[in-house]
Amino acid sequence: MITSVQKKGTQAINYLARKKDGKINKMKALKLIYFADRYHLRKYGRPIVGDTYWAMKFGPVGSNLLNIADLSENKLEKNALQYTREYLGHPKGDTKRLEVVSKKEVDLDVFSQSDIDALENSYKEFGDKDQFELADVTHKYPEWARFKKEIVVEKKLRARMDYMDFFKDPKDSDSGLFSMSDEDLSLSKAIYQENKEVADILG
Repeated sequence: MITSVQKKGTQAINYLARKKDGKINKMKALKLIYFADRYHLRKYGRPIVGDTYWAMKFGPVGSNLLNIADLSENKLEKNALQYTREYLGHPKGDTKRLEVVSKKEVDLDVFSQSDIDALENSYKEFGDKDQFELADVTHKYPEWARFKKEIVVEKKLRARMDYMDFFKDPKDSDSGLFSMSDEDLSLSKAIYQENKEVADILG
């Protein structure tokens, strides 16, 4: 069975890869999707992909997104791997799997219009930066910064992030992409909490 996370994750990476030259650096793609998820969550009360995020040395990483970008034979089920391979690949000779190549047009049907808008906004805001610049940007947001000591000082490999922290603003002035009124942010937060409670009940 192919989950919504796997479909949306595959198509989000595919969407970004087709923005320029049909390929994109893997780490850059993961960071741009994180920004899109952050934006969409704060505006509409849900992330785009719905992945599990981990704080790591170079910022937030969606665990399923990473497996998808790697086309991991060990971590993706057969059907999910087959689906991902239909749309994504790696350049010949890229043994470290640093780049992801688009092989097929994006299936936009997996997204809502607001999902697409969020991906577009993320790319417009941050698409001119490389993967390491993006990693530095992610470090200023509270959802990663709360784990800075564990990751940087204690050298912990990763720490699980909480979507509730995505609603918090950094101490310094925030990027225009994530600026929202307190009223709108509270509404989105309430929507997210309600949906999460329902999901938890349904299992």
